[in-house]
Amino acid sequence: MNKVKLATLGIQHLLAMYAGAILVPLIIGGALKFDSTQLTYLVSIDIMMCGIATLLQVMRGKVIGIGLPLVLGCTFTAVTPIIGIGAKYGIGSIYGAVIASGLIVVLISGIFGKLVKFFPPIVTGSVVTIIGITLIPVAVNNAGGGQGAADFGSVSNISLAFGTLIAIILLYRFTKGFVRSIAILIGLVLGTIAAAFVGKVDFSPVADAAWGQIVTPFYFATPEFHVQPIIIMTLVAIVSLVESTGSYFALSNMTNTPIDDKALARGYRSEGLASIIGGIFNSFPYTAFSQNVGLMQMTGVKNRSVIFITGILLVSLGFLPKIAALTTIIPTAVLGGAMIAMFGMVISQGIKMLGAAVGGSEGNAMIIACSIGMGLGVTVVPDIFKVLPETVRILTSNGIVAGSVTAIALNIIFNMIPWRSDVQVEPVKIEEMKEVKTKLTEKHA
Repeated sequence: MNKVKLATLGIQHLLAMYAGAILVPLIIGGALKFDSTQLTYLVSIDIMMCGIATLLQVMRGKVIGIGLPLVLGCTFTAVTPIIGIGAKYGIGSIYGAVIASGLIVVLISGIFGKLVKFFPPIVTGSVVTIIGITLIPVAVNNAGGGQGAADFGSVSNISLAFGTLIAIILLYRFTKGFVRSIAILIGLVLGTIAAAFVGKVDFSPVADAAWGQIVTPFYFATPEFHVQPIIIMTLVAIVSLVESTGSYFALSNMTNTPIDDKALARGYRSEGLASIIGGIFNSFPYTAFSQNVGLMQMTGVKNRSVIFITGILLVSLGFLPKIAALTTIIPTAVLGGAMIAMFGMVISQGIKMLGAAVGGSEGNAMIIACSIGMGLGVTVVPDIFKVLPETVRILTSNGIVAGSVTAIALNIIFNMIPWRSDVQVEPVKIEEMKEVKTKLTEKHA
């Protein structure tokens, strides 16, 4: 395969994952009230770290790298927890939790294959569904123009949000192949162009941004380490590992590359290391992007060299804040319209996982009911367990943690502990009853 074709395919993979990669820092930065300069840096460093995380996985070393054509990006699973941690504990605690959770993943990478049994689809599906549902209010607030905005819910904001959403839906319905895979990215571009015509786009962040930058560790804050944020981000990391495992096996089959426990451990270790590096440079945790797996299935090109080029391109973009600034000018309402589709897909992914698992046992429906009910309940009423000791409230004051712990505990009770089955008494057949009655009659005659 010639270099031009390799580069073209690499750019194609970059475009396929770009919308998902930039939305996470845009949402988190917006929620934490970053200014345009901070937001530009956050987007650029996230893109760079996506490239580094991808390169760590594409390589095949003795300690790290699963050696499959995987593209990694920041996981949407982390969005709500990161915003919650930042609001309660501060920005430094976000990055302390990201670094600590990455270190934990590195330490457990060798035995995680054995721990996966505690995170079957009934558990991970419940967690992903909870996370997706809790993200929807963020999307709807943004669709109105952003919570607290002076023009919240205005005709222009609603028109831009739902115009963007309709464009994404139409693209997804009436296009195929690569265009369909970047429907959200195209929708964002079209929505921003429409917003520019009505004066809703401020180009000053692009004009003010430099063409190049030096990447700085601890740019936003020095890491702080608190127990609850570390537990929350570790649960997020574990869910991300389970999601990535599915991509590992999918690509293993597609590329005819067998993977064993050692290969899985290298893959998990790479994701943990990527989170540690991401935390140091004030970025986020990473997971395998399924959209790129789908793109490989569609094109039939499963060459690691293509993904290596994608990783190099992502790292290069991280040094170009002018390009990152282009993403920060997307109006909040346009982002909100795209978020409804993106976060709805997170919910549908969770439901898909649950759909395959709900028929596995009679108790699975109860696991779903209680875990999602607990997760949403605590999210809506976070003070319900305020009378409990601080050590217990670590597990009960956050909806995602409460829902996850509930799902794990109930899965153990319903599906892992070998309970003794109730003795079933077979109904006596009418013919047998008649035979017994005849014998008794003859005996007493």
